[in-house]
Amino acid sequence: MSTTAVPLRPVNKGGLALLWIGLGLLVAAAAVWALFLSNAPQIKLETVRAGTGATPTDTDVAIIKYEGKLADGTVFDSGDQVPLPVGRMIPGFSQGLKRMHVGGKYRLFIPAELAYGNTAQGPIPANSDLSFDVELLDVKSEAEMQQMMMMQQMMQQQMQQQMQGEAGGSPQP
Repeated sequence: MSTTAVPLRPVNKGGLALLWIGLGLLVAAAAVWALFLSNAPQIKLETVRAGTGATPTDTDVAIIKYEGKLADGTVFDSGDQVPLPVGRMIPGFSQGLKRMHVGGKYRLFIPAELAYGNTAQGPIPANSDLSFDVELLDVKSEAEMQQMMMMQQMMQQQMQQQMQGEAGGSPQP
């Protein structure tokens, strides 16, 4: 039996030093990345009642019941059966909705950086942390919502035409 020897060239000291420098830079970059990402603002989502239905995506419309409050407890907005396009909301609200399930009730806390930042928005002062009590009632695609809205408009027009016809009536002899 014969063995074939493959000659290996020795690694020069300059190449080994570059390898260690590259490895050190990689570790330093990873440490900096971890440090800054761990301090990034994040939402907090508490489950009041777990839902079992679908979870919305950026392209969906979430139908919700909600109440929004400032950090001092002041209610700045509320609504019942409100359709909201998930991908077009403030970043913190959108992130929270995408973690909810239909049928669930949640408490969502949004830091100012993921809400309106240093811009005042109506009754919401600049740099305000927000909290919301949210009940996710349903999730629809944008196409389904447009179709539903068109149907509603058609029904309203028909009702108006009927009411105008009844009001005018036919002339009496």
